[in-house]
This record gives sequence, C-alpha cells and structure tokens, in this order.
Amino acid sequence: MIHLSEKYKKEVIPAMMKKFGYKNRLAVPKIKQVVINCGFGKLVTSESKSEQKKIQEHILKDMALITGQKPALRKARKSIAGFKLREGNFIGAKVTLRKRRMYDFLERLIYIAFPRSRDFRGLDPNSVDKAGNLTIGVKEHTIFPEISVEKEKAIFGMSITVVTSANSREEGLELLRLMGFPLRVENKKI
Repeated sequence: MIHLSEKYKKEVIPAMMKKFGYKNRLAVPKIKQVVINCGFGKLVTSESKSEQKKIQEHILKDMALITGQKPALRKARKSIAGFKLREGNFIGAKVTLRKRRMYDFLERLIYIAFPRSRDFRGLDPNSVDKAGNLTIGVKEHTIFPEISVEKEKAIFGMSITVVTSANSREEGLELLRLMGFPLRVENKKI
C-alpha cells in the first residue's frame, strides 16, 4: 500500500496536470489541512460539574487517540437559556492536523474507518463546497481502529473537514477522487 503523500507526488500531480492543463507542479491543488470538530454541549449541559469534567476528559482522550494530537477546547460565545448553555462553558473540542499527521489520519480514515462504518456506500459529492473542501459527518467515533468498542462509555460524533487549495469544486472533487476518497458517482439529471 502506497502512502498518501507519495501517491500525491507520483500519481495525483501528473493526472491533475494532464486534466486541468497546469504548467507548473506547484499550481496543482493539494490538501492543506484536516480539521476535526466534536461538539459535546448536549452531553454535558444536564450533568453535574464532576460528570461534565469526566465526559470532557473522556472525549478529549478519545480524540487525542484518533488524531495523534491534543485537542483544543472550545468555549460557548454566548448564553442560550433554551439549551441550558452559559457563556464561557466548554462545549466542544477541535483538532487541526497538517503534514505527516494529516496524511496518517487520512490513511486510517480512507482505508480503515470508512469500510468499518455501518451502511457506508461512499461519500456524497455534494459534501464538497465551491472552494473544493470536503466536510464529512461521522456519527460514531468507534469506527476508528484506536477505539475499543467494549470499553466505550459514551459514543459521540464528529465533523471532519478536509481543506484543499483547489480553486473550484471540480478541481477539489478530482483531487479527492485521485487521492482515494470513496466518492459516489454523481447522478446527472437531464
């Protein structure tokens, strides 16, 4: 199995240069970073302070295992009474991966996590925005091989955003497809 960074250099760059007519290898779009977000506001709002702390620590530990990097806690910007939310409370965690850790994470996501996820039929091409960035929602973090399902107390979801340097949606889709992301074929309506 070829590493994604080598695959990008050996296969993706020549294919993208041929398809889009880039004159320079540096003009070819690439994956800049991967951002993983997890909101645990719903899990902790109705709990006591000690329970909130336990849940936060558990989620942070699991995210660190999955990503290989310590997550940063995110605070609520304003109070919302309907959601039992107070300004300054921790409501989420975020990890930004670049370079080697990013490629390691993407390899585990593409080759191990997606095949392990339940009823997976490929990624929706509509989840790629106009700038060529892909955003995926993962319902259960237990699809990653680092997490033992038997020992899990709380199962949480996360959103994964793959940020590319593409100039258009078409370039982003082609880059992701060539990198090995399992994108479904778009149905063209006439």
